[in-house]
Amino acid sequence: MAKIEAKLLALGLTLPPAPQPPPGIVLPFRFVRILGNRVLISGHGPQNPDGSFAEPLGKLGREVSLEQGYIAARLVALSILSSLKRALGDLDRIAAWSRVLGMVNSAPGFNQQPNVINGFSDLILELYGPEVGAHSRSAVGLAELPFNIPVEIEGEVELIRN
Repeated sequence: MAKIEAKLLALGLTLPPAPQPPPGIVLPFRFVRILGNRVLISGHGPQNPDGSFAEPLGKLGREVSLEQGYIAARLVALSILSSLKRALGDLDRIAAWSRVLGMVNSAPGFNQQPNVINGFSDLILELYGPEVGAHSRSAVGLAELPFNIPVEIEGEVELIRN
């Protein structure tokens, strides 16, 4: 078994299936785009194990607590890892996590976006370690996110050179 998948199993975590948009919504893009050794990752939201959007939905600082936002960001990490697994075949092919953009659906006055996105970063660092898992990052608050999800994250990884 691959190293990263063994760590996920040891943590009791499972990767969800491909994200499923709500009925009537078309998403005309790839969730993962491979360009040589660069892998661009489209924005992902938190998913349940069946692929549906995970609740709670809404804004941090209003319907969603800081702890719930942290958990949502962790679920986004699993969603992204799932897309990477489908595209790459093996999560151990990742040589480096380059950059991450975390977007938080924020109520007016909410300013804890970095603490929310730590849910993503903490899991990636736990799985990949301080060298491969290290990434540059922005965590920003937005007035709205698609489908009222609390967190959306995009990023980029580099593959091991063949």
